[in-house]
This record gives sequence, structure tokens and C-alpha cells, in this order.
Amino acid sequence: MVNQAPVSIETSQAKLQELLSTLKGSRSLLILTHDNPDPDALASASCLKYIVSKLTNTRVKIGYGGIIGRAENRAMLRHLRIQTVKLTESTIRRYQSVILIDTQPMTGNNSMPRNVKAKGVIDHHPLRKTTKAPFLDVRPDYGANATIMTEYLVASGLDIPANLATALFYGIGSETQDLGRETSEADSKAYLALFPRTNKKALSKIRHPALDKDHFAYLATAITNAVTYKNAIATSLGVVENPDIVALVAEMLIALNRISWCMCTGRYKNTILLSLRTTREKGRAGVLARKIVRPIGTAGGHDMIAGGQVDCTGKSETERDDMEKRLAANFFRFTGKPGSGELNRLLPLQAADKQESGAPSDPGNGDKTKTRKEEVK
Repeated sequence: MVNQAPVSIETSQAKLQELLSTLKGSRSLLILTHDNPDPDALASASCLKYIVSKLTNTRVKIGYGGIIGRAENRAMLRHLRIQTVKLTESTIRRYQSVILIDTQPMTGNNSMPRNVKAKGVIDHHPLRKTTKAPFLDVRPDYGANATIMTEYLVASGLDIPANLATALFYGIGSETQDLGRETSEADSKAYLALFPRTNKKALSKIRHPALDKDHFAYLATAITNAVTYKNAIATSLGVVENPDIVALVAEMLIALNRISWCMCTGRYKNTILLSLRTTREKGRAGVLARKIVRPIGTAGGHDMIAGGQVDCTGKSETERDDMEKRLAANFFRFTGKPGSGELNRLLPLQAADKQESGAPSDPGNGDKTKTRKEEVK
């Protein structure tokens, strides 16, 4: 577990002043998150918008690509009154300044046009060699991007509205699993300081939203298609209307007894999405994700959580099937010694046969997927 001390209030004040100086003269600012933004990105963007709107005359919008599909995330926007705009590459160019938050340029997970330069980047993922901007604040030792923004908020001296405190608190909690995953001292301090200011009723509604039947259909598909290999589990959701479900399933399956690695894939439009989780505190999941998609995609992440994407534009359904199987084979090959074990279905074979299986193929012995009898081997 990371144990990085938070920066001093003076350091945060200096970074905030540097940011405001960088934005001086900008009439319009777009805060752009990664595609299909999660609570950490939404909370961070909401906080930055609040600070810049209060301290400058800049017109500020929060934008994203993809969709906000997960029930909890939609509830967060609704109950905390966070206003966002779904953008395309053409509309992004209309803004005088763009700040990327919880993402970086040329990572493949945001809608930033390649010929548009970011004015600033605020992120908690490892700094990419390609990341360049007039303003940079990248803190890979922090478990949540919302922690960085909480420090900015405190440094600004502005009042902290209950809705904003709730957003930041939920963002930190969801990203670190309530301080149980990749948590720094800074995350703990921010999380505990925000809690007394939160709207507890709104927080409960966000954490326990009503779920539609498609949610459970995706879970059924995930479990049906899941296979294990030693201490790893992988599944495919096929075509998804909600890209957030890929990460949600990965979070669910990593809880399986005796499993320390989990990968879930799903196809959203012309992209194969990949979500990776591990219980190992120094698992280097981001590094593994890049290995899995190389050379056909992009990926990144932290020690315990990572994601990636593969563009499959122009590919046939058969080719897309093969690409997903290739990703699963890579995953099992990198997490377990090939040829030393066999794939096992999570569900008994007769249950899995009730619908077409998308189970991955064997990472070294050919497709010898077996029934899971009593427990994961």
C-alpha cells in the first residue's frame, strides 16, 4: 500500500496559483475527463470547475466522450447536480483552453483531438513520456485524483459546499475502495476531512441506486462466460451498451475466493474495452495491461487497477472474436505459467451451454476448457 505524505498547503497554493496564471486571459475552459468518466473523474472535474469559476471570469464546462452509463454514476450527477456535456472532437476545438483531468494526452482513453494541445493536465496515473502541457500536476503516488483536487480546494480558501464535499468523498472512496486499495496518507486525510461535510442522504442514494434488468443480464453473461486458470479469472461480455459495466464486472469477479487476477472485456461500438484488477498491492496492473494489448491497443493504470482499449474499426465479427481471445490468452500467459494448468469454467458446463459461450481459449494447451467441479483450482 502506498504511504505517500500529502503535499503541504503551501505547495498546493503554489500549484493553484500556477494553474490560475496559466489560464489567465482564457475566456472559455473545457475540463475534459477520460471517456466514460467514473466518480473520481467527475468529482475532480466538478471541483476544478468550482474553483476556476469562483476565482476567475472564465466560462467553464465539464466535458467527456463516451457515455455515463453506470447507475451509481448517473445517480451522482443527478443528486449532486453536476452538469456535464457530452462532446465530440469538433466541439472540443471551440474552447480556448482545455485541461485534462484524471487522464493524459495520447493515452487512447479520452476524446482529445491530436492536433489540440492541452493547457494543463491534472492526473494521478504515472506520467507518460508523451505528456506535455504548460501546466502539469501528476501525482502517481495518490490513490485518487479527487484527493489532489481536495487539496486545491482547501488551498483556495473557498467555502466547501456539501454537494461538492460529497462528490469528492465518493470519488476518493470509489477509487480506493474506501481507503482499502492503493491509498496514500493524502487520500486518508482528504477522505476523513470531507466526510463531516457530506450530504449523507444523497451519498446513500448514490451508493444504492435502482438497477435496471440489463445490469443483471450483463452479470449473468459475465458469470456464464467466466473461466479460471490457476489464480486468474477472465470473462467476456460481448457487445455492451454500457461501457462502465466492463469495470464493474472486473470489480465483482476479483472477489472470488483464491483469485488474485481478473480481466473482463467487452465491445462498445468499434472498441474492445479491457478492465484489469488484482489483489496484489504491487501487482503492476498498468504494466501488465500494456503487455496484454501490445501491439494492437493502448492501456495504463496503477498497481492494482488498470484498463485498456483496442480499436477494431473495420474488423469483422470473427476478427473481433479472435482479438478478444488473443487478449484473454495474453492475460493468462502473463499471470500463470503456460502449459502448467487447465482452464476451468466458473459455472457447470450444462448451465454455461444454455447460451453461446464467449469463454477464452487455453493459453498454451489448446482449447481444453473444463467444468468447474467443486472449487477454483
